[in-house]
Amino acid sequence: MHIAEGFLPPAHAIAWGVASAPFVVHGVRSLTREVRENPESTLLLGASGAFTFVLSALKFPSVTGSCSHPTGTGLGAILFRPPIMAVLGTITLLFQALLLAHGGLTTLGANVFSMAIVGPWAGYAVYKLLRRYTVPLMVAVFFGAFVADLSTYCVTSVQLALAFPDPVTGFLGALGKFGSIFAVTQIPLAVSEGLLTVLVMRLLVQSSKGDLTRLGVFLAGKQARAGAEEKTGAVA
Repeated sequence: MHIAEGFLPPAHAIAWGVASAPFVVHGVRSLTREVRENPESTLLLGASGAFTFVLSALKFPSVTGSCSHPTGTGLGAILFRPPIMAVLGTITLLFQALLLAHGGLTTLGANVFSMAIVGPWAGYAVYKLLRRYTVPLMVAVFFGAFVADLSTYCVTSVQLALAFPDPVTGFLGALGKFGSIFAVTQIPLAVSEGLLTVLVMRLLVQSSKGDLTRLGVFLAGKQARAGAEEKTGAVA
């Protein structure tokens, strides 16, 4: 990750693009509503997107010529929910493909699905589960960012294994090979990203406590459920 330009067979590239499109469209609507109803969120939205862009642009060599990098999507998913992160992640991946030659246009759908969709949803789910059981905020933030990072590479391994199954052991054999290659560097990177996200969240608690309160970051347990139900009712 990022899967390079032209690396996937055309049918796979198209299929991942089609799978990603509904999430991105829904995210655009969510982002538009957030900016319209809460224009004060613009600065924090920009910061979340910049955080993702910078972290995911860092490349660290892995084994057999591969590379790994942080994703930075956990923070935005926790602050603004995964649909909005799908848009921020897509914009990040598009600019990286055009300006940095990270990923590509033909593989944009696959990279969006792994980094901008599955990663944020997985990380957010873990974060919300931990907060539901009143786990301290920073612990939940760490595991949310950790899972968002690691799940991205799990999906990328699946995507590559589907495209290039092992001649002998098939999909499962290829999945094991791709997963083991990424794991060498990605597990330590996921831990590092979790710690960095905690540091950034601590800074936000000090400088933007009002925004975090409005976004429901400080809610836990029954309060979080009540807040979510209230917000769902308002959207409906």
